[in-house]
Amino acid sequence: MATGRLAGIARHDRPRGPIETLDHVAVTAAAGVQGDFRGAVRPGKLPRRQVSLIEAESWNAALAELDRAGDADLPWWKRRANLLTQGIRLPRTPGAVIAIGADLRIEVTTECDPCSRMETVAPGLKAVLTPDWRGGVLGRVIADGEIALGDEIRIVE
Repeated sequence: MATGRLAGIARHDRPRGPIETLDHVAVTAAAGVQGDFRGAVRPGKLPRRQVSLIEAESWNAALAELDRAGDADLPWWKRRANLLTQGIRLPRTPGAVIAIGADLRIEVTTECDPCSRMETVAPGLKAVLTPDWRGGVLGRVIADGEIALGDEIRIVE
């Protein structure tokens, strides 16, 4: 079974709010990434976008296409994703399950399409994040867990 590592954790408490990076966090089916505004489940709704994940390899490839590889002004969290994975290809299939650490399980719901806001981050960023799900995946929490940088990531279903 292929494994990777959790290389980054981020959250923002409101739309367009500042990003906070973390070393560890609780992630739950009721609230998503603790303290992130997107995770809360509204009554009567099935969550589709509780947690967003992006591959470090995809982010780096996008920056390379922009001739901005290694640019300190473009850290991964500018994508506004919650989790940065490293060393594992995230599933491109809704229904697949990603395990992080001992307990957290996230079901992939859809691709995280890059929005026009990416153009304000860097001209051309939206276009280079578009192919092959480079912008990441969205998911819903199906098993709560505490996670920390360096935790193992596995695809379990």
